[in-house]
Amino acid sequence: MDRKTFLKNTGIGLSLAIIPGLVGQQQSASNNNKPLTNLKPKIIRDQEGEVLNVIGDIQTHKLLGSDTDNQIVEWVDNVAPGVRIPPHIHTKEDEIFRVVKGQVEIMVGGETTVLNPGDTAFAPKNIPHTWKVIGTEHAKMITSAFPAGIEKMFHELAKLPPSPPDFEKVTTICGKHGISFL
Repeated sequence: MDRKTFLKNTGIGLSLAIIPGLVGQQQSASNNNKPLTNLKPKIIRDQEGEVLNVIGDIQTHKLLGSDTDNQIVEWVDNVAPGVRIPPHIHTKEDEIFRVVKGQVEIMVGGETTVLNPGDTAFAPKNIPHTWKVIGTEHAKMITSAFPAGIEKMFHELAKLPPSPPDFEKVTTICGKHGISFL
């Protein structure tokens, strides 16, 4: 087998064609001393973040869209037993729920299960979901949404009076952000 046929059949020829371009890009980026992204590292301690009372869901916002180029927002829910979020659908973002403490009953796409510490659930956009803290202790749950933007809705909801929520106002605010209740 000649060299040209060998390189073609093993894919080495493609690698040799691609690698110089990649090396050249890395060298030019390092030569310019310019970062490849505008994102800055951020360390957030457990007790840090902006705390919001979102209709009984005590949220500590850790990462915002402004921190992540609007890729993701992350908050910690610290919620009392019995608190629940009614069934709803997001049209803009997917969510990930990770339980750190307590128990959370969650329904995603018609399937209901109990999340214990260490368990995770994924709720894609356009899929109905809901959750409720069960048991006798507060639940601590880390929630991520991507892309970011939902934090703006939470700020609006947190401005509502702390008494039982006016569901019409809640529905209007959530609707502006692509969330509808079932």
